[in-house]
Amino acid sequence: MGNRIPEELVEKIQKTSDIVDVISEYVQLKKQGRNYFGLCPFHGENTPSFSVSPDKQIFHCFGCGAGGNVFSFLMQLEGHSFTEAAESLANKANIELPKLAVRDGAPQAVNEDIQVMIEAHELLKKFYHHLLLNTKEGEHALEYLLNRGFTKETIERFEIGYALDSWDFITNFLTKNGFDLEMMEQAGLLVKKSSSNQFFDRFRNRIMFPILDHHGVTVAFSGRVLGTEQPKYLNSPETKLFNKSKLLYNFHQARLHIRKKQQVVLFEGFADVISAVRSDVEYSIATMGTSLTEEQATIIRRNVEEVIICYDSDKAGVEATLRAASLLMNVGCKIKVAMIPDGMDPDDYINKYGSQKFKDDVIGANVTLMTFKMSYFRRGINLQDEGDRLKYIENVMKEISSIDNSVERELYLKQLSSEFGLSMDALKEQLAVETRSGKKSGHNNNFKNERKPIGEERRAPIQTKRLLPAFHNAERRLIGHMLRSKEITQRVLDAIGLQFNIEEHRALVTYLYAYYEEGNEEDISLFLSRLPSAELHTLVSDIAMISLNDEVTEREIADYIKNVLNHQKMLMIKEKESEKNEAERQKKFKEAALIAMEIIKLKQALK
Repeated sequence: MGNRIPEELVEKIQKTSDIVDVISEYVQLKKQGRNYFGLCPFHGENTPSFSVSPDKQIFHCFGCGAGGNVFSFLMQLEGHSFTEAAESLANKANIELPKLAVRDGAPQAVNEDIQVMIEAHELLKKFYHHLLLNTKEGEHALEYLLNRGFTKETIERFEIGYALDSWDFITNFLTKNGFDLEMMEQAGLLVKKSSSNQFFDRFRNRIMFPILDHHGVTVAFSGRVLGTEQPKYLNSPETKLFNKSKLLYNFHQARLHIRKKQQVVLFEGFADVISAVRSDVEYSIATMGTSLTEEQATIIRRNVEEVIICYDSDKAGVEATLRAASLLMNVGCKIKVAMIPDGMDPDDYINKYGSQKFKDDVIGANVTLMTFKMSYFRRGINLQDEGDRLKYIENVMKEISSIDNSVERELYLKQLSSEFGLSMDALKEQLAVETRSGKKSGHNNNFKNERKPIGEERRAPIQTKRLLPAFHNAERRLIGHMLRSKEITQRVLDAIGLQFNIEEHRALVTYLYAYYEEGNEEDISLFLSRLPSAELHTLVSDIAMISLNDEVTEREIADYIKNVLNHQKMLMIKEKESEKNEAERQKKFKEAALIAMEIIKLKQALK
């Protein structure tokens, strides 16, 4: 797991942190038999398929496949590293961790600097918030927000604050609280005059919006001006804490809603997100005032497949929508677009028409990316003009030729046919031409690099169970018993070793052999803490949830072992039969006879 916490402390944290209690803080669980069940927090569902085992101290979702122990749960839900998950659980259990484990993978001196910067940001967030809500100096800023439709609840939820109209108040405040001003300048909270070597406040007379990272830690601020000065929004510079190309605003609060909804709404700025959340669109996030980056797109795809892009309706917003769609499709997302009337942004629309209309007529009325592009192609042209009409049809046909889904292609062809009185035969003939042209040129749409073939890169959010062959089931059930018994594991090691047929099973038993070799007792949750990947966590939790007899017979284990080993012999028999058929085809009858004898011996070995 890449953690630097001593194993004895990991074991202590794991044994102290009951998985049912921890998960109950996020999921409503009901006891059914020996386990607890609830609605999975990692995907939307109406029937509980999320199971928590207090005996094994693991969880597993039979719908989406998520699984693991108490550490895995926090890592998957909160986006924590292993060390951060362990820290969180240790704090609740009043277990002191070594200082070395503050952050994964970074030198201790750097960690200490970062920790000080975080403390300064968290302190200022609370101070700015206090100034807005509880002081006379903040009254005009509070009144401005309330007039803009902000509620006290929204202000408190997003911890919005106010920076005084002063050049040195925060500088003095930080000094009194023991912070080094040079470091505070590096953290982006102060500005240093090179000529006089003096420090002054970066943010003055602005409404302050804290920017939190994906773990909910304050790492920067954005200050909105109250008057007419420029810039309208002043953001913290990039620092050791704040990298705007990797951060998505509101992601830490939206993650759970995104996974339950299996959908995310992407905005251009945090003001739009705040307005959307006020409108009960909780699964909203935004880039930090810049175009969507590949890193941000990858983060989104790790959590959800369907993205609704809701950008401004002006020309720049439309072009930004197309760029964002291209990046998101490249990482395997399905794209929808929420269209806003010309000249408005989401925040303007909500303030003018209200939350319900925004939910129903904008987010709820989202369209496919193709429909959005067709609307884009219509801009600034006269469809009554023959030249413009032909150009429009040509552009649309190029886009249709890039669509893989045949039903979707047919739908848009019928739209063109109906609108312009064109025959389907003529359109399909032209589509074939466009498709051939696109293949020759290396891309087949109007937006270069719009998408690449992703095929199996797309990750299905819900797993579908399939019938497994006998040898595969034998391996799973055998590993299930091995997880519960050192004695059975030793027997399997002697009989099979690493000769499991499924690659993931070979990897898993390698770790299990080592785990028992170190003298550890049977403890599935503790074993999970030693595994290096989420994929193995999922596999173990899935296998551990198989219903097995507590009293297993020698015959049952022997049958599983035989099934595993016989599969390799069956593969060899098939290979030999192919060789025999090829020899007979080439009339090498003596060679074919010898191979037939080998096949007979292999089949006898199966018995």
